[in-house]
Amino acid sequence: MKRFFLIVILFSISLLIISCSSSKVTEIKSAEEMFKRGVELFNDNDLLEASKVFDIIKLQYPASQFADDAQYYLAEINFKKDEFILAAFNYNMLRRLYPNSEYSKISMYKTALSYYNLSPDPERDQEYTLKAIDAFQDFQRAYPRDSLYQQAGIFIQELRNKLAEKNYNIAKLYRTIYSPNSAIIYLDFIIEDFPDTKFYDLAVIMKTEILIEQNKFEEAKFIINTFKSNFPNSQNLPKILSLEKNLNK
Repeated sequence: MKRFFLIVILFSISLLIISCSSSKVTEIKSAEEMFKRGVELFNDNDLLEASKVFDIIKLQYPASQFADDAQYYLAEINFKKDEFILAAFNYNMLRRLYPNSEYSKISMYKTALSYYNLSPDPERDQEYTLKAIDAFQDFQRAYPRDSLYQQAGIFIQELRNKLAEKNYNIAKLYRTIYSPNSAIIYLDFIIEDFPDTKFYDLAVIMKTEILIEQNKFEEAKFIINTFKSNFPNSQNLPKILSLEKNLNK
């Protein structure tokens, strides 16, 4: 009987060891299977169920090789649903939690792209426009030879044009309500900080017109001569020459 009980006990211990071992294998396999299932749901555009699966992976298997993948796909789901604030948050979270992830570079770019999509019309507050410019510039500094570098530059230029347009519209408004000095403040801001935008020429023209209206002829001449010297091929040069002609009269 003693021998029988000893055999039973040893057999039970063996089953327990095998069970524990099997549990670990199943756990690893289950994380992989869950990730594959999440990707399938994502590709089928079942984003709600996909997000649940990726959340479970992050919670139950935070140290697994699929944790950063799950974090990236959560950000992708937000981006796909036009939830750009959450997308930017989750892309940034991936870079903080998994700095060595294969998704780190694309997450940096898509953070900027999320802010770009949040950038409103020129008439509204431009907080996200500024964030997008900073984020794209950070990407360019981090990856100067990447294939997305040039596209980031195109987005930056578009966003800078929007900022210049906002200031130009404010200057026009001040001029309309007969506050020329206030208008000049915004025009000077464009001339000094946004010479690479299409609103630079327009700002120079409006400022010159205001100076002529104020009988500040020497200042107007200086601006005209500077423009002619720096931008001899500008499409707005005829307008500048017309102002110069009127000024000489």
